[in-house]
Order: sequence, then C-alpha cells, then structure tokens
Amino acid sequence: MDNKPSGSKKIRQGDTVVAIAGNSRGQIGTVQSCKGDRVIVQGLNVRKKHVKRSQEAPKGRIVEIERPIHISNLKVCVEGETTAKLKVRTNEQGHRQFVYQKDDQEVVYRSVKKPK
Repeated sequence: MDNKPSGSKKIRQGDTVVAIAGNSRGQIGTVQSCKGDRVIVQGLNVRKKHVKRSQEAPKGRIVEIERPIHISNLKVCVEGETTAKLKVRTNEQGHRQFVYQKDDQEVVYRSVKKPK
C-alpha cells in the first residue's frame, strides 16, 4: 500500500459510511483510519486470520479483522442511513465547505480545512 494522498478528502476518520460495492454492499460502519485511497471501516470487509500458537494462545486461534477497503466503494451517510453526494461550495467568507442536497436545499456537511 502506498502512502500517497488520495485526490478526494470527502471521507475521513469518524465519518459514517455505507459500502456501495463488494461483499459488504449495503452495510454501514464508522471509519477508523485512512491511509492513501484505502480506509478501514468498523464492521466492513471483515476477514479471518489464522494465528499461530503462542504463549497467549497455546492452541492458536482465528481472529476476525477489518481489512482496508477502497474509498471509491464507500459513500458518506448523513442523518442515519441516507447517503449523500457531497459537493464543494464556497461561502460568503471564502471558506470551502462540503454540502449536500436535501429537499432542494443545500445543507452543510462540514468545512474543508484551507490549504496553506
């Protein structure tokens, strides 16, 4: 996995997302970490890993861990389970914000940190 930043920063740690593709399609979870264009989401893309014997596990064991999922397979959830398409808008003060449409009105999702 490379460390280059992704082009879109619409999804970040703490956001609630829904998987729109893959085996976890339709499941909702919270983003735990982001690294490049892949994110780890709690409860999504869970895989089983067989662990060798050790002092903590004398017989070995099978653990379930969340594996990274590509950012293009996720969509941001707002207000529970409804998904939203985020757009970048500039307000009167010149600050950029992510907004989404709801009932023919633009609702602010969050502000974008201005680059230096």
